[in-house]
Amino acid sequence: MSKLTQSEIESHRIQMVHKKHKILSEKANRLSDQGFPLDPYVLGPMVWLGSPFVCIGLFLLLCTIPVFWPFLVPYLIFVMFDTAPENGGRPIQWFRRCFLFKWFAKYFPVTLHKTADLDPSRRYLFGYHPHGIFGLGAVNSFAGEGCGFSKLFPGITPHLLTLQNNFNVPFYRDFLMAAGCASVSRKSCMNILNKKPGNSITIVVGGAQESLAAHAGYMGLTLKSRLGFVKVALRTGADLVPVIGFCENDMFDQADNRRDTWLYWTQQQLKHVLGFTTPIFIGRGLTHPYYGWLPYRVPIHVVVGKPIPVEKKVDCTPEEVQSLHDIYVKALFEIWDEYKDKYAPFRIGEMRLLH
Repeated sequence: MSKLTQSEIESHRIQMVHKKHKILSEKANRLSDQGFPLDPYVLGPMVWLGSPFVCIGLFLLLCTIPVFWPFLVPYLIFVMFDTAPENGGRPIQWFRRCFLFKWFAKYFPVTLHKTADLDPSRRYLFGYHPHGIFGLGAVNSFAGEGCGFSKLFPGITPHLLTLQNNFNVPFYRDFLMAAGCASVSRKSCMNILNKKPGNSITIVVGGAQESLAAHAGYMGLTLKSRLGFVKVALRTGADLVPVIGFCENDMFDQADNRRDTWLYWTQQQLKHVLGFTTPIFIGRGLTHPYYGWLPYRVPIHVVVGKPIPVEKKVDCTPEEVQSLHDIYVKALFEIWDEYKDKYAPFRIGEMRLLH
């Protein structure tokens, strides 16, 4: 028997992932085949995923109506000079607690698990893994109160960080900030963490590169070269908190984008030019569990690990950064090893670092 090439092994692995994911999706969707309107929870992901398109469409529509121009021009000027995205945003508590976020969490459902108490006199930097296609586990856990973050961690103010470009989109920027989101720029991280004790930020560390590895049943992290968040923690004295969203990658099926494919090459070029990339994915439909843009209804378990104490060092050395990074990675694998059999029963292989 001839030995299989690495490409053939990888292709076989992806086929097995899709078979396992189909079984998982069928089980997760067994109570939701009726879809909308009998199931109101579907409104949660519809609103969140559809909001940027609705906001852009609404803005363009208003631009065609002259009576709104006296309002739009000052608004655009305000957007140009508004520094709120880099200063913690403008969270609106009643909006964060509204039913849409609760329905969003119940749609999958997403469950937030605490493994240790957090001292409100400290500052925290949550590192969320993996990115998945959209990082919806992080959204449900840290943006809005759908998973009850404030009840689990009283005295801790969460800020889910996202790309600065999102805050250049009219209306959508206000939607994000009302939910508790802010810019992921270094300046934003420093501003939020230096404001007051109890402040926290959540960074989906793997970013766009990791989204390309978001295949069902697979847990590949882009983390080896990600040192920026560790530097922020050291310079602000914020304790590092590793977080894993089990089955985050199972929300969608992604097209085969192995390194030797034209699709992967195209995605890398887009990332280089635009700063972000676009995974080619498919999920469930509105009224049926297959072929649509909504995420599969797969139970997501977000486990918040124990905080790693960090001593503030404004002028940290590369050795100190790497040492803390190693401690963080070790803690992340400890969470995985402890909960993988319970919360990721359909996994293919183990968690590993890709980059």
